[in-house]
Amino acid sequence: MSTQGGLRNADRTFLALVGGVLLLGLVLLASASGPTGFVKFHDTYYFLKHQIIFGLIPGLIGFFLASHIPYATYRRFAGAMLVVSIALLISVFIPGLGTDLGTFAQQWIVLGPLTLQPSELVKLTFLFYIAAWMEKRTEYELRDVHSGLIPFAIVLSVVIGLLLLEHDTGTLAVIVAMALGVYFAAGAPLRYFVLFGGGGAGLLALLVAFSPYRAARFMTFLHPELDPKGVGYHINQALLAVGSGGFLGRGYGHSLQKFQYLPEVAGDSIFAVIAEELGFLLTTAFLVLYVGFLQRGFKIAASASDGFGRYLVAGVMSWIGAQAFINIGAMVGVLPITGVPLPLISYGGTALAVTLTALGVVVNVSSHSKNV
Repeated sequence: MSTQGGLRNADRTFLALVGGVLLLGLVLLASASGPTGFVKFHDTYYFLKHQIIFGLIPGLIGFFLASHIPYATYRRFAGAMLVVSIALLISVFIPGLGTDLGTFAQQWIVLGPLTLQPSELVKLTFLFYIAAWMEKRTEYELRDVHSGLIPFAIVLSVVIGLLLLEHDTGTLAVIVAMALGVYFAAGAPLRYFVLFGGGGAGLLALLVAFSPYRAARFMTFLHPELDPKGVGYHINQALLAVGSGGFLGRGYGHSLQKFQYLPEVAGDSIFAVIAEELGFLLTTAFLVLYVGFLQRGFKIAASASDGFGRYLVAGVMSWIGAQAFINIGAMVGVLPITGVPLPLISYGGTALAVTLTALGVVVNVSSHSKNV
């Protein structure tokens, strides 16, 4: 077991996999975003440049710093991290600061020339809190309803409530999956997950029942052929892109759907463009690389030298894995479209920077871990 942090003692296989997925993401983004960048900004590489300047560069700085800061440091600020998480989620409702960017959801804040999505930061700050909270509980306390389940559910419900007010059900699903991943790593009983599953199904039913917008999306998920030029437009164009790729694909840069047919080609829909251009064979290879990256991360969690490190890494990998599953599932029609980006691949400066910083924490845990 290493006694020093930093990149020198980190898991090199994990570093290589992160680098491979990140580099591939930039290459794929350059192709997917080209037509939209040219039409909107007269610059084919507009989205790629912004991803590098506002996502990759700050993300690499965060990755480097997080890989060198001993992860135990975050334990001391766990309570403050909960306060920060709630404050970030509330910030989008402050007049003059929060904005909806012309969409249905109130999810962003504007700081001068920068536009940030606080819920992306909350994934990391809230993770620090719940990892420290879990570590302080004994196995008996975690299994006990009053000392384990109820306090955990109350804190999680506060975050869920604020995300519902923002109309950000995609991030809500990711954060819940992340929190449950940490809870599972801490040894919570399986019956609790059944309870959370039932509660989640009930919440979804209420959201669909009382929100015409969500109800329309859910019906389109069940019946994509309904309203193909309205609410069903996005999923139908995504399925057309995925199906058009065939076995070998149209070839890199040769997607047709990215030419103003498929919405959000640089963001939520980038996997559909990947499938169209690369085809089944190379898209499967891409997914194998991605799954290998996730699997290596969970292996680092299993070999962590203490509970806090294990919970941090389990949370980060659960967050990325759940988000990737939700994104790809929506593009192939097995889940409703929620507007969740594909981690390390989709356009989004805040998302990329925060994800890389979180992966820096994983690297630091690996540098203090037993051999993996």
